[in-house]
Amino acid sequence: MASLPQSHKVALVTGASRGLGRVLAGFLAKQGYALVTMARDEKPLLAAGTEFAATGVPAVSLPGDVGDAHDRHRLLEAAAAHGRIDLLVNNASDLGDTPLPPLIEASRETFLRVFEVNTLAPLALVREAFPLLRRGTSLVVNISSDAAIGGYPGWGVYGASKAALDLVSKTLAAELKDLGIAVVSVDPGDMRTKMHQDAYPGQDISDRPTPEVTLPFWAWLLSQPPMKVSGMRYQAQAAVWEVPA
Repeated sequence: MASLPQSHKVALVTGASRGLGRVLAGFLAKQGYALVTMARDEKPLLAAGTEFAATGVPAVSLPGDVGDAHDRHRLLEAAAAHGRIDLLVNNASDLGDTPLPPLIEASRETFLRVFEVNTLAPLALVREAFPLLRRGTSLVVNISSDAAIGGYPGWGVYGASKAALDLVSKTLAAELKDLGIAVVSVDPGDMRTKMHQDAYPGQDISDRPTPEVTLPFWAWLLSQPPMKVSGMRYQAQAAVWEVPA
């Protein structure tokens, strides 16, 4: 694949097979971004990839697990064909055991798996994508959660992994600002997604909005100069998007 013209931005989105990742990737495709996406579930990812490509942009969809170094390498090889990454969205997440257990009952294995996917993999992806992110002013978006600050019963493992990701995001923003790489974390809010349903098996979550409710926020964020927003934490469904420090 030939390198894209400089006017054609490139976005890499993980966890793009359903929910927020799929909606956001579809939105980016409609904005003219070339897409490189990954998710664990092959069938819905390929279906989503077909939708992305139908907008007329280059779209590559790779089944894989961002917690696996080999899969990250495949993902970044696909992005390297475009010559750069303008937007990296670390959306892939692992909820952990369901039903959600009390924190004192959570296993060490669950902690390791959730932190591997939710905290370490996003950091690894930024580190491994560094040469592509440096090709211009780029933006890294790490998807957080209100569980990172809520202390909600049952959400301890997941929330701790997202709280750690918030600190990773803020630290990276400070360390990479002079290199033209901006980093933010975004809490998208409660949504009607498979992950949210998995957290509440058997319960009716139809009162939650669909991920499309966050699109006004994404349109705004992507219109901002990346270095102006770097280091911030945002709530995509709040009346005021920026979370006070």
